[in-house]
Amino acid sequence: MSVVASHHNRDLTVLEQLSVGSDALGAAVVGSNSPVRGAVVLPTCNRFEVYLEAESVESGRAAVIEAVHEATGLGRDNIEAALATYEGDDAVQHLLSVTTGLESMVVGEREISGQVRRALVEAQEGKHVSPQLDRLFQSALRTSRVVASSTGLGTSGRSVVSVAFDLASETVSWEGARAVLIGTGALAETGIVSLRQRGVDVVGVYSPSGRGQEFSRDHDVTPLSLEQLREQLARVDVVLACSGGESIVLTPAMVHAARAEASAPLTLIDLALHRDVAPGVEALDGVHVVNLESVGAQAPGEAVGAIEAARAIVAHAVARFEDGESVRTIDPAVVALREHVFGLLERELARVRPAAGASEEAVAQADATEQALRRFAKTLLHTPTVRAREHAQAGQADKYLGAIRALYGIDVAMPDSACPVDEMDPETPRA
Repeated sequence: MSVVASHHNRDLTVLEQLSVGSDALGAAVVGSNSPVRGAVVLPTCNRFEVYLEAESVESGRAAVIEAVHEATGLGRDNIEAALATYEGDDAVQHLLSVTTGLESMVVGEREISGQVRRALVEAQEGKHVSPQLDRLFQSALRTSRVVASSTGLGTSGRSVVSVAFDLASETVSWEGARAVLIGTGALAETGIVSLRQRGVDVVGVYSPSGRGQEFSRDHDVTPLSLEQLREQLARVDVVLACSGGESIVLTPAMVHAARAEASAPLTLIDLALHRDVAPGVEALDGVHVVNLESVGAQAPGEAVGAIEAARAIVAHAVARFEDGESVRTIDPAVVALREHVFGLLERELARVRPAAGASEEAVAQADATEQALRRFAKTLLHTPTVRAREHAQAGQADKYLGAIRALYGIDVAMPDSACPVDEMDPETPRA
């Protein structure tokens, strides 16, 4: 199961509040006498998600709400209202769609798979991931690789970072510009490469978490103290802020004081979910701010064909995933039927999902429609799945296969070339 809030249906300010203390949330949820056996926390610049193996959906959700309340001070009712819950196949489908970039602010962006991998590694190191969750996340990462290699999704290279840099191009002449980084996470890793490709001299990195020394060694850049960061604000053209910390780094007073004698404009690119740049900085003379709201409003679309191909691969992977069993033991007819239904479901959901910036009423209506369609799909699949196993045990598999072909027109003996199944095999080596 999973509990989820994302840019699709929640304001970024809400996501920021929910993510406070997220680095300790997994361990807090999986404790002594806890109904939760495993937890993986995925906070990114536009989502807050917790994946759980719990005794029940109700107990798992309650444990997360209580842990978030303790970490953030938010009211339990507010947390309850902000978090949607996915169970079973819905949770599997959601994670696979997230990891492949289908749910991203910039559809198809590749940074998300690295963020999912990092969330799994942190859960492994914290010893609060269960074998079932580990297998689920490994399946999601394999599926992401298949989508990347088998479809055109993401081949344009568009990402949160690239869109933000394109928006910043209105105020920055990249070749020969000077920049500093705030943060050392996945976005900083991507950002420093992109900045250098544009001819920018990255002169330093400031890390609120104290990881600047390691990052500076890996990327040949000077680590900065907070005082040195202040000094650099008067000399640089660009600041890429993506620390993921929980405190404001650049305040109006700090930026104003640092820029008192500067003549060139300063562009601040703030991609941190917990904002590194305080509100009000954008009002200062000569200072321009690009943030996640800017990116969300300008994010380009991907080709419809690539998205449909990616959703088909995700549907196939969900159909092959079954708790506690190797996919090799799932009856091929059940797999084919599940894939058929999930594929139809995803196409219909794509029609009802609201666009960015939709009203709260439109978002709520779309959420209710999606929940109803998912319940319908699960109900539709329940009886055929039970009957498949009954026929297999009775030695009447041929009758069931014939019925599937006649009713749905499904070719159960689907050729391997129809989908890169082998690449999603659980025996595939780990990333």
